[in-house]
Amino acid sequence: MPEIVHVAVAVIVNENDEVCISLRHEDAHQGGLWEFPGGKMEGAESVEQALAREIKEELNLVISDSRPLITIIHQYPDKQVCLHVRKVTGYQGEAVGAEDQPVKWVAVSALSDYAFPDANIAITKALQLPDRYLITGKFSDKEDFIDKLTAAVNNDIKLVQCRLKADSFHDIEQAKQLISAAAKLCEQADAKLMLNVPD
Repeated sequence: MPEIVHVAVAVIVNENDEVCISLRHEDAHQGGLWEFPGGKMEGAESVEQALAREIKEELNLVISDSRPLITIIHQYPDKQVCLHVRKVTGYQGEAVGAEDQPVKWVAVSALSDYAFPDANIAITKALQLPDRYLITGKFSDKEDFIDKLTAAVNNDIKLVQCRLKADSFHDIEQAKQLISAAAKLCEQADAKLMLNVPD
């Protein structure tokens, strides 16, 4: 099995909530596609060290604040990569293509207009998710369930996982009522609903 190439990747967010993307050189692996900046980790570098080095080299930016976003393992026909993606919200400098690559700031909603390497698609999807979400917990009855869910969506929760365990409801009809109530509340709050129910 080929060795995994570990890559540090930055999703750099500016004050307008736009992300920085750059165009890969035609002669590079996956050339001609847009990417989130970053590069291979060298030696015993940590993700943060590799990211700081790569972003300084590629964009002439100095990172001051970042946090983990997602880790992706992807198999290309010729290699396997592990992308260690960090969301960068603090940096100094102005982004420039220090390696003569085109650089753009793009709204997250517009990322689908750009062609990315397959491994980057999961990053674009992760960026569309809220920073936090609710997993419904224990409740005593339907009213308690609705009260807790209402409090959460009123507290700006935009993604809810409605987790109903077999001991959470008496019968399938009650489960349907809970799911229906959750769907209605989430729709009113412009929140997305995921279901996690027993088979």
